[in-house]
Amino acid sequence: MLRQHTVKRPTRASGVGLHSGQKVNLVLRPAAPDAGIVFRRVDLDPPVDLPVSAEAVGDTRLASCLVRDGVRISTVEHLMSALWGMGIDNLYVEVDAPEIPIMDGSAGTFIFLLQSAGVQDQGVPRRFLRVRRAVEVTDGDKWARLEPWDGFCIDFAIAFGHPAVDRSPTRVAIDFAQASYVKEVARARTFGFIHDIEVMRASGLAQGGSLDNAIVMDEYRVLNSGGLRFSDEFVRHKILDAIGDLYLLGHPLLGRFSANKSGHALNNALLRALLADRQAWQWAHFSPSEPRVMELSGGAAASSLA
Repeated sequence: MLRQHTVKRPTRASGVGLHSGQKVNLVLRPAAPDAGIVFRRVDLDPPVDLPVSAEAVGDTRLASCLVRDGVRISTVEHLMSALWGMGIDNLYVEVDAPEIPIMDGSAGTFIFLLQSAGVQDQGVPRRFLRVRRAVEVTDGDKWARLEPWDGFCIDFAIAFGHPAVDRSPTRVAIDFAQASYVKEVARARTFGFIHDIEVMRASGLAQGGSLDNAIVMDEYRVLNSGGLRFSDEFVRHKILDAIGDLYLLGHPLLGRFSANKSGHALNNALLRALLADRQAWQWAHFSPSEPRVMELSGGAAASSLA
């Protein structure tokens, strides 16, 4: 059987919050089988736990934000994406602030932390959610869809009408039976436009944003001296975000996710629409002897390719 995983030992890091600009301390701790991913605000007395679920997402304006009884933890999608990529099912995520640190704007630092902590096989079957029939949500010309697929595949398209973005490929399809999350997705950074950042800062947001943790563009070009990490880094980061948003389900999906101009709000709406249609999905377990097992293992294959 494909089994659940946690980390072997605690690991920690510090960084800045993208919006507050304040220092954030992060600790990742092992969790028992079937505990799931649980975020914990340790700066509160008593600490408040926010277990991951599609319904726990309460704000999607600039990031995916977990909300419980007025307590928030924002910008969880990059870490969640890394957890999927490393096949982590159970984990306590402790932070002393209402944000996950932005690190370098990608999932790369979180992958490094998880690799440093080691991955622990927990001997308990991993539970997948298999898509049985298509589900779609739309918002004007934006849409997101889940369809049956023997594994996990993403097909994502973006459109920003900006010269720097338009010069790069704006659509990418990745079948994770053939591709490594660590090599092809994890290092893609978040991006923004300098005029938007100035507006957000005037509103007290994006105080921690910089060229060290985002791709920043003016009206014509990328301002980062090192340029892009991938020729299509913009759309690859949207794939990174989508994986993190979908893993907020709390279990790996078996299906094909396709989207046009989707973001955090539409990704979460799609999960809720899927869960609301009980005929559209079913639980599944798998044996390692079954065909295409590395694909069916979610992100577990990627950790061995780092």
